Amino acid sequence: MTVPPKDPSTNNDHVTADRRVITGLGASGGIVIGRAFVLNRQYVQVSRKPIDDNAVQDEIKRLHDAVAESIDQLKRLKSQSANVGGAASEELGFLMDAYIHMLTESRLVRGAEDLIKSRQLNAVHAVSEVIDVIANQFSGIDDRYIAARASDIRDVGLRLMRCLIGETDRVADMAPTGSILIAEDVSPADMARFNPGQLTAFVTALGGAEGHTAIMARSLGIPAVLGAAEIIRGVSGGDQIIVDGGRGEVILSPTEDDIAHYTQRRADWLAARDKLASLRDVPSATRDGVDIDLHANIELPIELSAALENGASGIGLLRSEFMFMNKDYLPDEDEQYEELADIVKRMDGKPVTIRTLDIGGEKLAVALQADMGSGPNPALGLRGIRLSLRKPELLEAQFGAILRASLHGNVRVLIPMVVSVHEMTRTRQIYEAVAKRLRKQGHAIPDQLPPLGAMIEIPAAAIAVDTLARECDFFAIGTNDLTQYTLAIDRTDDQVAGLFDALHPSVLRLIRDVIKLSNERDIPISVCGEMAGDPRYVPLFIGFGLRNLSMSPVNLLLVKQRLRRLDTRNSKHQADRVMEQWDSARIAMMLDDFNDLA
Repeated sequence: MTVPPKDPSTNNDHVTADRRVITGLGASGGIVIGRAFVLNRQYVQVSRKPIDDNAVQDEIKRLHDAVAESIDQLKRLKSQSANVGGAASEELGFLMDAYIHMLTESRLVRGAEDLIKSRQLNAVHAVSEVIDVIANQFSGIDDRYIAARASDIRDVGLRLMRCLIGETDRVADMAPTGSILIAEDVSPADMARFNPGQLTAFVTALGGAEGHTAIMARSLGIPAVLGAAEIIRGVSGGDQIIVDGGRGEVILSPTEDDIAHYTQRRADWLAARDKLASLRDVPSATRDGVDIDLHANIELPIELSAALENGASGIGLLRSEFMFMNKDYLPDEDEQYEELADIVKRMDGKPVTIRTLDIGGEKLAVALQADMGSGPNPALGLRGIRLSLRKPELLEAQFGAILRASLHGNVRVLIPMVVSVHEMTRTRQIYEAVAKRLRKQGHAIPDQLPPLGAMIEIPAAAIAVDTLARECDFFAIGTNDLTQYTLAIDRTDDQVAGLFDALHPSVLRLIRDVIKLSNERDIPISVCGEMAGDPRYVPLFIGFGLRNLSMSPVNLLLVKQRLRRLDTRNSKHQADRVMEQWDSARIAMMLDDFNDLA
C-alpha cells in the first residue's frame, strides 16, 4: 500500500524515541501501512418520546441491565489493560475503576431512575439529561482538575446510552477510504456497515482471536489486531501507523527503516497470495484422487465475490443474521426473500446452505433486544433455534423466504443450536406447514423441499447425534461453539480466550464420532467452524473421513493447496495415531510433524 506523502506543515518526522510497539492478538493476517481513524463515539441519537405508565418498571429494568453491561465492559477493559504492563497499565486500571464507581449506586443512575419515574422519560433520554446537568456543574467549578472530570462523566454516560440503544452510532461511516480503524471494540454490526475498501485494517482494545468479529475480519481478508488495550490512549486520528495482523503488532510513529521493512514484507505477503490464486480452477482433490468439496462461510453478501474468486464450490454456511443487523425492525418474509434470492441466483446452481437466525450474545439484534433481552449469560441463553421456537413467527418468515428463494438454485436449510430431536421434530412441522401455506397462497416452491439439517455445536447434540439422525437430512459441525461449550471457555473473554483449545482430545473425539456415524448412516456431513479453514487441521479431517469443508473465503486456496499434497490413507493413519493421545500439546506436535513431512 502506498503511504500518503507527508505534509511538511504537520511535522510528521518521528524520532526513534517516539516509536512504540503495541501488542495484542493477531486475529487476521496481513500488513498495512496507513493512517489511523479513531472511532470516537461521542454522539448517540436520543429519542425523546415519553413512555406509558405501565412501561416505567420495564424501562427502569432496561436502565439497570445497561448499567450492568457497561460495568462488564469496563471490567474487561481493566483486565485487558493488565497485559500492558508498567505505568500505562496502572493508569488505565485506575481510570476504569473510576468509571465503574460512577455507575455503581451513583448520582447518574439514581437521577436517571428518578426521571423515568417522575417524568416518564425513556431511559436514554433520562441518562442524557442527567449527564448534561452533572457535567455542567463540574464544568462550572473553579478548579481545573475537577472541571476536567466533566469529560469523564460524559464518557461514562455515553457508554451507558450506547448499551441502552443496543447499536452503534453513525460516526463510523465517516471513516475515509483506506483507513485503519482504531476502536475500543468493533462489533459484527459495525463490520456490516463498512463499505468494501473503506477499511484496510482495524485495531481494538477488546476482543479475542476466536470471537465473532475476528472471524468476520478473516472472512473479509482485513488484517486485524484485537485485545491491544493500550491502543485506546496511544494513537490519534491521522497518525501514520503499521498494523501486522499476523504477529499481532501495531507500530506507532514508525521510523523510515520500519516503513521500508514492512513495505517489503507486505510485498512478499501479496506475492504469496497471488501465487495461491493460480490454484483457483484446479480440482480440490487429494493426491490419491479423492474429491473434497470446499465451500465458503458467508457472513455478509459482500463476501460472495471473494468466495467465487477463490473457487468455492458452494456456500456451506450462509449466516442469515446480516438481514437483521443495524435495523430497529424485523425484516418480513418478502424483504428476506429478496436478499436470499439474490445470493442464490449469483451462485448459479452451486449449493447454498442457509442457516436460520442465530441471534444471541454479541450478535443480539436491536429489534429483538427490547423484547427478549440478552439474559445473564447470552451464550447459554435464548438463542438459535430456542429463540426461533419461542417466537415461531420469526422462523415462519425465514422458512417462507428460504423456500421461495430455493426455486432459484440448490438450497439447504441449517438449524443452529440444536440439542434434542424434539426441537428438530417441531422445526420440521413448522417447515412443512409454511410450505403448505406458500403453495396455498400461489407461491412457486420446489416439489421436493430443500434438505433440513442441524448444526452440531453443542456436546449434547454431538453425543446424541444418532437420535438426531432420525429428523435430519444432513449435519454441519460448528467447531467454534462445540469447542467453547465442551471446554466451558468463552472465546470472546479476554481473560480465558488463550485457553481455547480446538485440539483438546475431548473436542476431537466428538468431531470424529459425529463424522463416523454420519458416514455410516450415509448422512451428508461437513465442518464449517474456524478449524475447517486452517490448513494445519486438514489431514486430521481427511483422516476422520470428512469430505466437505466450509470456511472463510480467504482460506479456500490455502486449504486446497494443503489437501492436494495429502494421501487419504496416510491421513487416516495419522488421525488414528492422534486419537490415541490425551495431551493436546502432544497432538499439536504430531500434527505439525506430519504437516512438515506430507
